[in-house]
Amino acid sequence: MHSPAGPTNRIATGSVSTPFLTTVIARCWQPLLMLMIALSLAAGLGLRAPSPPDEPRFVLAAKAMIRTGEWLIPHRGTEIYAEKPPLFMWLQATAYRLIHDWDIAFLLPSLLCALLTLWMTSRIGRMLWNRRVGHHAALAVFATLQFGLMAKRGQIDMVLVAMTTASLWGLLAHLLRGPHRAALFWGAAAAGLGTVTKGVGFLPLLILLPWVILRLGHRVPALPGSAWQWLLVPAGFATGLAVWLVPLGIAVLQPHAAEVDAYVREILFRQTATRYVGAWHHLQPAWYYLQVIATLWLPGCLLLPRLVPAWARRVARGDTRQILLISWVVLVLLFFSASPGKREVYLFPALPLLCLAAAPLLPGLLRQRFARIVLPGFTALIGAASLVLAMATLMQASWIQPALTGRDLDPDATAAIGYWAGALGAAVLALAAVLRGRRPGLLAVLTMACVWTAYGVGFMPALDEAASARQLMQRVLQTIGPTAELGLVDFREQNYLQADGRATDFGYRQPWDVQWRRARRWVDDAPSRRWILVTDKALGPCVDTRQVRAIGQSNRNAWQLVPATALVHGCESTINRGDIDE
Repeated sequence: MHSPAGPTNRIATGSVSTPFLTTVIARCWQPLLMLMIALSLAAGLGLRAPSPPDEPRFVLAAKAMIRTGEWLIPHRGTEIYAEKPPLFMWLQATAYRLIHDWDIAFLLPSLLCALLTLWMTSRIGRMLWNRRVGHHAALAVFATLQFGLMAKRGQIDMVLVAMTTASLWGLLAHLLRGPHRAALFWGAAAAGLGTVTKGVGFLPLLILLPWVILRLGHRVPALPGSAWQWLLVPAGFATGLAVWLVPLGIAVLQPHAAEVDAYVREILFRQTATRYVGAWHHLQPAWYYLQVIATLWLPGCLLLPRLVPAWARRVARGDTRQILLISWVVLVLLFFSASPGKREVYLFPALPLLCLAAAPLLPGLLRQRFARIVLPGFTALIGAASLVLAMATLMQASWIQPALTGRDLDPDATAAIGYWAGALGAAVLALAAVLRGRRPGLLAVLTMACVWTAYGVGFMPALDEAASARQLMQRVLQTIGPTAELGLVDFREQNYLQADGRATDFGYRQPWDVQWRRARRWVDDAPSRRWILVTDKALGPCVDTRQVRAIGQSNRNAWQLVPATALVHGCESTINRGDIDE
């Protein structure tokens, strides 16, 4: 006879292993998902150089800090750069000091602050609700189009959002889970630090306004402790500001050049209050940010028709967490809508808190048929659009040629874009087919992970030679020879950056005629070895165009190389231009 022990043992083993595997998967999938998110955000790090609109100017300033040792007042070439405080450039310069590679260093602050933003968002959700809500909030932030765009760019805004989110964590910890005076102080300090990163870093402090209104209506309990604890807010804010303003104040009190006074006036007044009240560019209508939400906040904005009524119900029930989060988002929206000057990145700090407000509702919402239609629909649209782009690029369709004209793309770069678009489309559509609407939230996250991986490893490196002006400047330097010197008139920061230290500028913000007068004096000092690189728009009447060499297209500009012999002596140019967008 056979003993029944064998079959019984096999059954027992199976019954134990299944829960064990389920437990392992349950514990591991979230860390693996977060690792995948981090890798997709880091994908492409070091594979491209800074490209317009903003990246080259920040790297120029950071390079000048390293070269000259002047870290307090940033410079763009020969001029002071007074449009933004220097903190972001400090971060880039510090990153370079650590790793000695500008192609990595200029993106590293944005990457680290993107990861910090996701972590702080998760912390806030866990503090206000639970770990699961925090996890959903962080995933919702990552799955939003604008977040990935900013995380993959060497611009100030990702650093600003990390600081505003950290500030809101401290303020909310005190207001809703307090008293927590240390968190209150450091939350205010983060707002101050955000303000010397970009002028609107004070926005987290606006959350005190709806809290005071709730307190006056006895909707939230009074926080234990003396009223003196509220002095921690101005004290912390001043501490954050002092990181930059104290050294700047010391420099102003000491003997200094007149340009320092001009710098202080420009950055503390014209680029803040004056720019907010009377913006001179980026003029948009009051409803502009509704368009931003409907496009750059995809795919999450597709759920707003279901989220808004749910928020209204929770607010009506007196959920103070939702009231504070939503009120702050609305205040930020109103603040930026009131200014005539608007850019899509201005609203970016509101994204993490909007995702936090949505996070406790997402588990139920993602089970609804509505979400199971719109989110897979978004994924299918991304996949289909990528395949259309691939076919149009590889087959050289006529309708896509205008988008490529003026970018100086060679056939290899164009083909690489087509192949990567095809790979992205196939991967995204395969995900949609496998999940088939069963896990719409996971599908959205995996779709964006594919997008940012292809963006970092494929699309941006393919565009790099043209977008960074590296291809153009290599051609320029080869043409003039290794011993020649290059002057830049009406230059773009990427040209200066890629000139390999061999360029001289005559003022970025100066009128063209002023730049030409300075350039002629510079050329006359050594005419045998000096050349001028200029856009065709700024060539002017004082140049013999028969001797000018058309050197190529870059960033939608046609560039001309002017030898010393082409300058017409005794001629005074009157060409000019308007104010420059920053």
